[in-house]
Amino acid sequence: MNDLQDDGQDDGEEIVDLVVEPEAAGRRLDAWLASRIDTLSRSRIKALIESGHVAIGGATIVEAKKPVNSGDVVQLSVPEAEPAEPEGEDIPLDIVFEDEALIVIDKPAGLVVHPGAGNWTGTLVNALIAHCGDSLSGIGGVKRPGIVHRLDKGTSGLIVVAKTDRAHQGLAAQFADHGRTGPLERGYLALVWGVPSLPYGLVDAPLGRSPTNRQRMAIVKQGGKEAITHYTVEESYGPASAPIASLVDLRLETGRTHQIRVHMAALGHPLIGDPDYGKGFQTKVHRLPEPLGDEVGGFQRQALHAWLLGFEHPLTGETLRFESEPPEDLAELIEGFKAL
Repeated sequence: MNDLQDDGQDDGEEIVDLVVEPEAAGRRLDAWLASRIDTLSRSRIKALIESGHVAIGGATIVEAKKPVNSGDVVQLSVPEAEPAEPEGEDIPLDIVFEDEALIVIDKPAGLVVHPGAGNWTGTLVNALIAHCGDSLSGIGGVKRPGIVHRLDKGTSGLIVVAKTDRAHQGLAAQFADHGRTGPLERGYLALVWGVPSLPYGLVDAPLGRSPTNRQRMAIVKQGGKEAITHYTVEESYGPASAPIASLVDLRLETGRTHQIRVHMAALGHPLIGDPDYGKGFQTKVHRLPEPLGDEVGGFQRQALHAWLLGFEHPLTGETLRFESEPPEDLAELIEGFKAL
């Protein structure tokens, strides 16, 4: 049975309204919906649930395994299909280096790397397609051409993109090796709350999806991926007896999703401005003197910048190393803390 119906909205979404039958009580939400809607796969339905497109009794549900109850009113909104392949867009790029094999970009904060749910246009990939044409490597797939590694939307700094399949394979091997046998370097500057108890150290804690919020990562005891972050405290700000914040240099042995953000939060020193892992520290903003308090309160991203990127050129074997100064918004924030 196909229960999909068009409710006449002009935004391209299809709305499904269903009522759980008594014999279906206790079934997983995704499995039950899949049994009622034959035009969507169970994996597609699960993705829609986890991205907030399903509600029960008007309350949004993001857990696909949630059991349904008899009489539950379930609403599913199916977004209009997006183009299978991203298109080129005239988005300015800060190009640090480029040759026939690869391109190094200094990415601004706010720019998503590749198309995905909620960000099908206006991404770095769209900009690269316009700039490079058909020369981007296709190994990453149609939505991630040339992408070897990524930076979060709110993180600024250096990223390398492959323009040929050979370059993609060579770069991917270096990132997979985590620099253990080659010159791969990834350095980040982070402005964090407080100061770590040691001037330098490392966090070795595996990461996986948070069991309570699938949109976030967390340190997990089982099933996680190895994640190792080295840190060095560069500066601290505020009274010596009770520093308010510090600037930390971080080097990655692994490159997991949200790795730095989760590891620093686990140390008790989340990144300033982090919307996901630093919310518990927002009260500190109100204790800061002005105008710093307003600056921190208005800083709408995690204070993280990829300042260093080094790797072996996959074709020539030359060691390339690039550095990037913090962008204006982060530089001004650092100066504000220095004035404490």
